[in-house]
Amino acid sequence: MRKEYLNKLVDIIRKNEIDAMLIAPSEEMEFILGHNTHLCERFQALIIKNDGTYFYICNLLTVDEIQSVLGPDIKVYGWFDGDVFTDTVNKAFEEQGLIGKTIAVNSTERAFIILQIMEAVDVKFINGKPYLEVMRLIKNEEELNNLRMAARITDESYEELIKFIKPGIKEADIAKKMNEIFREKGADEGFTMVCSGPNSSYPHYNDDQRVIQEKDIIILDWGCKYNNMCADMSRTIFVGGITDEERKVYEIVRASQEAGEKAAVKGAYIPDVDKAAREIIEKAGYGKYFFTRLGHGIGYSVHEAPDIKASNKRHLEKGMVFSIEPGIYMAGKFGIRIENIVAVTEDGNEVLNKASKDIVII
Repeated sequence: MRKEYLNKLVDIIRKNEIDAMLIAPSEEMEFILGHNTHLCERFQALIIKNDGTYFYICNLLTVDEIQSVLGPDIKVYGWFDGDVFTDTVNKAFEEQGLIGKTIAVNSTERAFIILQIMEAVDVKFINGKPYLEVMRLIKNEEELNNLRMAARITDESYEELIKFIKPGIKEADIAKKMNEIFREKGADEGFTMVCSGPNSSYPHYNDDQRVIQEKDIIILDWGCKYNNMCADMSRTIFVGGITDEERKVYEIVRASQEAGEKAAVKGAYIPDVDKAAREIIEKAGYGKYFFTRLGHGIGYSVHEAPDIKASNKRHLEKGMVFSIEPGIYMAGKFGIRIENIVAVTEDGNEVLNKASKDIVII
């Protein structure tokens, strides 16, 4: 158990008058427990009470593993496949004084399980995701150093990717090369997305079989993991040439991205950061094609708090780390995105990605 973060979470739930936090297997569990288990259809969770004590409920197949992690003094409630699991949950909640109490639930617990427990046990469940996000919203210096290294390795992979990409290979080949480079440089495989040709107009494109062709636009969106901290960077490149319209849109997106970076400093109001980048695209007449948030937080997950968007009514604080990634996406035609990771500092910010944003034609 990572006591620093356990204490921080307990303080958060206590201040918000929450009786306990339920955490199913997830990166959130690994973050606070230092261990994660297989998420399947069987209910299991770490439950942390607002007095700082905690216990675990899981199927018998996981009991010995969890007990070895938590130690002999922490109660682990096991249930057998042939039993009704909610009977064990009810017993555990009774013994732990949680009957009739309010319990926050993390982001990976499934609705069907929560509904089953609510039918069988007198307990109130609420959304726990915001409280878990607050716990890891501000990065310490060790985390920042790992984020810097992840960004540096991702930056370094860019030049190698440019040399590798050519007509005739698949999007999947480029994604595979990304992860090969990461491993060679001592990092873990991370997030990869390669969007070519008309696929570049889909911000969260989810395929990889298109063959690269002459005159393609390619959005590269990728990042490694280093000591459990994530990188994320986007660059848009051009195969065999660039049209006047593509060049125009690229420069608009680049100006928007740099305006967002400049605005993202300590004390800045997040909606104002979004506006600084968005109004450049809107004034250029492409506002309807920028329909995503400006950015997302990053750390132990590729996407975490804080979201950089107009509806997030808070100010930036030192230690917050997030992407600035405006894009213009014209469905069926092409899209362009440029993304860097920014860390808020005492006197402004630090842009973690150093890779060139100049137009690249291969």
